[in-house]
Amino acid sequence: MEEQKNRTVVYIEDDLEMIDLVSLILNRRGFQVLGAHGGRNGLDLVLKELPDLVLLDLMMPGMDGWEVFQQIKANEKTRHIPVIIITAKAQDIDRVLGLHIAKVEEYICKPFRPQELVEAVEKVLNKEAGE
Repeated sequence: MEEQKNRTVVYIEDDLEMIDLVSLILNRRGFQVLGAHGGRNGLDLVLKELPDLVLLDLMMPGMDGWEVFQQIKANEKTRHIPVIIITAKAQDIDRVLGLHIAKVEEYICKPFRPQELVEAVEKVLNKEAGE
């Protein structure tokens, strides 16, 4: 699999260790990962950077992941950006809500394998690029 040159990913998460872990995994594959601590900071970063992809935690204090997702999709400048949910909310109903109702691109449950994350990110970005 070729490296993803200059693809920017914003990861919105309230756990700084998770941001570090995901950054480490994706940086090795050539992605630039920008971490945002919490929903409000994440939304601001997405609007500023207009990344190729957003990774989004659901359970965060203040502005939760679904609120961030709705605001990304409601904004003309950001609605085209694909979103992958990464969450500990592993119930089937949450997955159905995410994939079929909210129409997120992918739904990954913590804990996940590094390869699972890489495959999901590459699949979504390749689909966006029309490959």
